Amino acid sequence: MKQPVLEIDKYYHIYNKGRQGENLFRENENYTHFLRLYEKYIDPIAETYAWVLLGNHFHLLIKTTSTETNKPLYQYFSNLFNAYTKSYNKRYERYGPLFVSPFKRIEITSNKYFKNLVHYIHNNPVHHGFCERLQDYPWSSYGTIISVKPTKLERNKLIGFFDTAGNFIDYHNQKHETECIKTFIIE
Repeated sequence: MKQPVLEIDKYYHIYNKGRQGENLFRENENYTHFLRLYEKYIDPIAETYAWVLLGNHFHLLIKTTSTETNKPLYQYFSNLFNAYTKSYNKRYERYGPLFVSPFKRIEITSNKYFKNLVHYIHNNPVHHGFCERLQDYPWSSYGTIISVKPTKLERNKLIGFFDTAGNFIDYHNQKHETECIKTFIIE
């Protein structure tokens, strides 16, 4: 399936996985390094609303904002994945691609889809058995969203989609139809 072109001022679900099911993250340093590189390559061109990093895949909910150069937006993601792969390969004495290419992206075109996607992203660790409660998983934006600590995440804008922080939390504690999301995702 051909991936849509990333355009400025649109919301996207960005996700990818390791080639042939390979883990992208083996230890805590892998997660923190990916997030550092994400900040370097993606923060300049997108607002981040939600994210989760799991052993062999990840999900992001972003809104593209601008480009600093004439490079197409997908190039920033390509640079992120290439930089991470290079360091990962060096650390684990491996070679070759780490991520499935091209990375997957779906434009988010409705508030319902947006809210269901946030729920899906944050509940992914529970779904895959990494934890029993989503607030216990450290490699997700959920804990940051419900906290008051400073963040680069678009916390207030995200909560605005749910009206209040209480509604945001309640929404996450309910079951929602995520079949529309799952049909696009190869897990």
